[in-house]
Amino acid sequence: MSLPPGFLDELRTRTSLSQVVGRKVMWDARKSNQGKGDMWAPCPFHQEKSASFHVDDRKGFYYCFGCHAKGDAISFVRETENVGFMEAVEILAGEAGMPMPARDPKAQEKADRRTQMAEVMEQALQFYRLQLKTGAAGAARAYLDRRGLGAGTLDRFEIGFAPEGWQTLWDHLRGKGVAEDLILGAGLAKPSSKGGKPYDVFRNRILFPIRDARGRAIAFGGRAMDPNDNAKYLNSPETELFDKGRNLYNLGPAREAAGKGQPLIVAEGYMDVIALVEAGFGGAVAPLGTAVTETQLQLMWRLSDEPLIALDGDTAGLRAAFRVIDLALPLLEAGKSLRFALMPEGKDPDDLIRAEGAGAVQKVLDAALPMVQLMWRQETEGRVFDSPERKAALDRSLRERIKRIQDPSLRHHYGEEIKELRWQLFRPQRGGARTGAQRRWGANAPAVPVASTRASLLAAAGDEAQSHLRVAVILAAVLSAPEIVEEFETDLAQMACADPTHARLRDCLIHNVGRDADTVEEAAHAAIGAEALETLRGAAHVALTPCVRQPGNAELARMTVAEELAKLAAQAGLAAEIAEAEEDLGALADEAVTWRLAQAAQARNRAVRSQREDTAEYDTGPNGARIDRDERSAFAALMQTIRFDKPGRG
Repeated sequence: MSLPPGFLDELRTRTSLSQVVGRKVMWDARKSNQGKGDMWAPCPFHQEKSASFHVDDRKGFYYCFGCHAKGDAISFVRETENVGFMEAVEILAGEAGMPMPARDPKAQEKADRRTQMAEVMEQALQFYRLQLKTGAAGAARAYLDRRGLGAGTLDRFEIGFAPEGWQTLWDHLRGKGVAEDLILGAGLAKPSSKGGKPYDVFRNRILFPIRDARGRAIAFGGRAMDPNDNAKYLNSPETELFDKGRNLYNLGPAREAAGKGQPLIVAEGYMDVIALVEAGFGGAVAPLGTAVTETQLQLMWRLSDEPLIALDGDTAGLRAAFRVIDLALPLLEAGKSLRFALMPEGKDPDDLIRAEGAGAVQKVLDAALPMVQLMWRQETEGRVFDSPERKAALDRSLRERIKRIQDPSLRHHYGEEIKELRWQLFRPQRGGARTGAQRRWGANAPAVPVASTRASLLAAAGDEAQSHLRVAVILAAVLSAPEIVEEFETDLAQMACADPTHARLRDCLIHNVGRDADTVEEAAHAAIGAEALETLRGAAHVALTPCVRQPGNAELARMTVAEELAKLAAQAGLAAEIAEAEEDLGALADEAVTWRLAQAAQARNRAVRSQREDTAEYDTGPNGARIDRDERSAFAALMQTIRFDKPGRG
């Protein structure tokens, strides 16, 4: 059976030799460099202890320095599985997800035709190169000179020129005996719709030859010299030789440069690639007039584990980057990703090199963003998240995008990174804000106790102590059923924790949202320590909480957390009322002040009534009578509010 042209090339492109060989050998970790595709192992073809078997994953070849065995993925499967050529191809095609082609009796004939067309393309390339040196190409040479392309660069990239005439190339090739169908089949000319001679595809254009991975000339990209031309850039039509979605400009030299450790840089156009290569970035490639395709992505990952996508620093460049992200998400694997180097606003790599030199480009490449950060930027830039609905919409959009990642481990790590970015965006703003006392009293404000003193129940009083107790109950309740964290994530993030230990535990719970109970428990131990965790759960007001006594009861824990959060909110509202009343006391008392104090007292009564229902704790008064602790606290707070010995009272 003959295989159609290009099938084996595509199979080799999709197959990783190191993965094929890795099923049969144990890699030598000391000698191997997986990032560069440079792998070493004891040879599977002869008995040895040293690692003399070398796999060059980028080039797709292996060689043993002991027994001199060599070949590619197909020959390796043939030798190790003891199968024939076609069976080896079928094995690899199945692993690569490529259906075997139907029997084609004319396959050899087609292969011969492709070879002939490649020879015609080479003749056309040489013709166009000569035309660049003629008088008719004066304007083209002047343009290239202004763009900084010297004679060495023109030769290196084999740049040519297509004259203005309609049949210049056609007549040249026909004069050399080239068949008409080969010229048309190679995409160099088009048949006339008026019955005349076929006409050249490229006219009055600077031409950039496009070669495939094997080095064969397969197409041209042409830049118009006429500013009024409808198409500034024009590529060859797709032919039996040329599939623009399966090739990259400068692929062969870039593969060699990447094999030597240089980064693979994906630019937008021919001039960007040429400028980058001339500036020392040899691993530069570009798609061929289309957005990046899935096949091109796989091709890039064969050359480099983490290609750098270098895009223009404008809106169009960002849109192109976002399209690449959407394409890449389902294809990501561990160790295979992308980074995005965004050029300064309004500049492409060519502009930046000519204006500031190679060093400026290197700085941009060094600052390239991981894909997850650009995805986050896409979802958040220019948007305001000032409502729960908008935040929920962001969460939903990000979850849907992360679901597209097939690798479970990679999907998990993306989720963790997104959680961290979300936490940074929505975390409560702490520090820098003055307290109410500082606003009212200025420099004479009473000293604020240090965290360790403030956290002590013996030193705390009234509202602060109650808040401390409620926070402890909330944290213990969440720990008893960690699956409820996601429901209360925003409330927990906004919950003030006077105790640094409580703050660390709260942050730990938020950062581990969605994980199983055992993982959360381990994270909590790591965050605050086993002793602090035991102290929290062992406190009397916590240990008696029903959900803490019944770990795993999510519904009970959910009710407890919701209730305690509501009480904290009521307490915060009371504090705000009292603070406003205190400010009004700066002047003479009047009816408005009296009314505000009455409102504060009612709010306090509502709060303490709820407290009595679930604690029913009492103290003993001077005459032996039982006094509700919360009522005493309410009375004390109210009396504290009506003090007239504040500074400046006289």
